[in-house]
Amino acid sequence: MGNADAQHRTHWIGGQPWTGPAARRGDIYNPATGQVSGTVDYAGAAEADAAVSAAAAALPGWRETSLVKRAGVMFAFRELIRARQADLAALITAEHGKVAGDAAGEVARGLEVVDFACGIPHLLKGAFSENVSTGVDAYSIRQPVGVVAGITPFNFPAMVPMWMFPIALACGNTFILKPSEKDPSASLLLAELLAEAGLPDGAFNVVHGGKEAVDAILAHQGIRAVSFVGSTPIARYVYETGTAAGKRVQALGGAKNHMVVLPDADLDLAADAAVSAGFGSAGERCMAISVVVAVDPVGDELVAKITDRVAKLRVGPGDDTRSEMGPLVTRAHRDKVASYLDSGVAEGATLAIDGRAHPVEGAADGFWLGPSLLDHVTPAMSAYRDEIFGPVLSVVRSGSYADALDVINGNPYGNGTAIFTNDGGAARRFTHEVEVGMVGVNVPIPVPMAFYSFGGWKSSLFGDTHVHGVEGVHFYTRGKAVTSRWLDPSHGGVNLGFPTNQ
Repeated sequence: MGNADAQHRTHWIGGQPWTGPAARRGDIYNPATGQVSGTVDYAGAAEADAAVSAAAAALPGWRETSLVKRAGVMFAFRELIRARQADLAALITAEHGKVAGDAAGEVARGLEVVDFACGIPHLLKGAFSENVSTGVDAYSIRQPVGVVAGITPFNFPAMVPMWMFPIALACGNTFILKPSEKDPSASLLLAELLAEAGLPDGAFNVVHGGKEAVDAILAHQGIRAVSFVGSTPIARYVYETGTAAGKRVQALGGAKNHMVVLPDADLDLAADAAVSAGFGSAGERCMAISVVVAVDPVGDELVAKITDRVAKLRVGPGDDTRSEMGPLVTRAHRDKVASYLDSGVAEGATLAIDGRAHPVEGAADGFWLGPSLLDHVTPAMSAYRDEIFGPVLSVVRSGSYADALDVINGNPYGNGTAIFTNDGGAARRFTHEVEVGMVGVNVPIPVPMAFYSFGGWKSSLFGDTHVHGVEGVHFYTRGKAVTSRWLDPSHGGVNLGFPTNQ
C-alpha cells in the first residue's frame, strides 16, 4: 500500500477496494506537520449494507470451515503481520503521530491476540457428561454468532481492531470493521494481509466514516453483535442504541486512571512510571495514567523527580528515531487538551510543568503540546473530572492510603489503576478494595496479556463481557446444550463377540 502521503483511501468490501461513488470524504492529516496527507471516503447506509451483504454471503462457507483450517488462516496472518510489522507501524506513525517505537509496540500487542486466536480449536472445546439419565448423554458446544462488527478509536488503529477480529473470525463469524476516520490506512493493510492469508472474500470488510457509518452499523438488522472502544458518552450511545436494536454489545468507554504512590515506594521507579504512563503515546490512550495520587509526605519529592525527567523528554515527529513523544492527533484536540492547563490554574491547581513551552523538534504547524503537569489538583476540578486524553498529568495530594482509595473509588470511571509500594500487604489490600477492572502493582499500565480479558468497571464498560481472552471467545459465540439418547444396538443384528450363555 506504500506510505500515506497524498493517498486516497476507500472501503474494503467483498475482498477488494470499494469502487462505488462517495457522497462524502474527509481529510487525513500528518499530525507532525499539520498538513493534509490524503483523503478517505465516508460510508453511509448504502456502503454499510454492501458490507453486511458481503459478510452475510461469506458466512455459511466460513462458518463450515474446519477449526483446523480457520486456525491455519490465523497462523498465516500472524506470519504476514510479523513480516510487515514495520510497514504497519509506519502507517500508524504517519496518520496518528505516535513515535515509531510506540507504533511497533502497538502492533506487537495486537499480534498477541492473533497468537491467542491460533489456539481456537482448544478454546472452542465444549463439555460432555455421560449417562445424565439412564442411556442419556448431555454435551455443550459454542457456535459463531454470525455477522459481527467492530467500531474502533484513533489512538490504536491496529491494536484495538486486532483485539476483536482475530477472535471473531477464528470463532467462525464474519466481520465488519469501522475504524477511526482519522487514521484509516492501517485497517486496509490488515484487510490485505487477511486476504493474503487465505481468508475468503467478504469474511472481513472495512467501512470508513463518522457518525453516519456508526449509526448504519447499529441499525442494521443483519449485524448480530458490536464491539466498541472509545469515549464513555459514545460507548453509552453505542450500547443503548445497539441493544435496543437487538444486538449483543460490548462497549468500552473512557478512563481516569489513578496511580497511588505510598510513602514506602521507590520514588525513582514511581517517577519513571508516571512519566512513561502519563506521556507515552502523548497521553492518548485509555490506559494512560492521568492522575498520580501522592500519599503524604512524598508529593514534593515525587513532583521534583517527575519534573527532572520531563525536562529531558524529546518531543518531535514520530518518524524521527530520536523522538520520545509525538504530536496530538488533530489541531482541535490539541487545543482542547491545552485548555485544561488554563482551567486547572483558574480552579486553583499549580501548573508545575507547562508543556506549551516544551521545545519541539518538528514543523511549527504540527499539533504539538509538550508533557504538562498540574499539581495540587482536587477532584472538584474539571482537569480531574474530565478524560483529557492528552499529555497532562494531574497530581492529587492525599493524607493517607484510605483517603487515596476513597478518591479512586469515588471516581465514575474504573478502567485501570496502579499502586507503587514495597509493602505486599498494602498492595494486596489495594487490589482487593479498589473498584477498578485492571490493577497494576508497581506496574503503571496493567493491560492484560491476550489470554486474559481487557475491560474496566463502572462507566468504563457497558455490557458484561470484556475484550479478548476467554471472554472474547464467549462474546463472539453462543452456547448450545444438547441432550441425546440413542437406541441400544444390542437388541439384534450381527454380533462378532465371543459367544457366552445369557
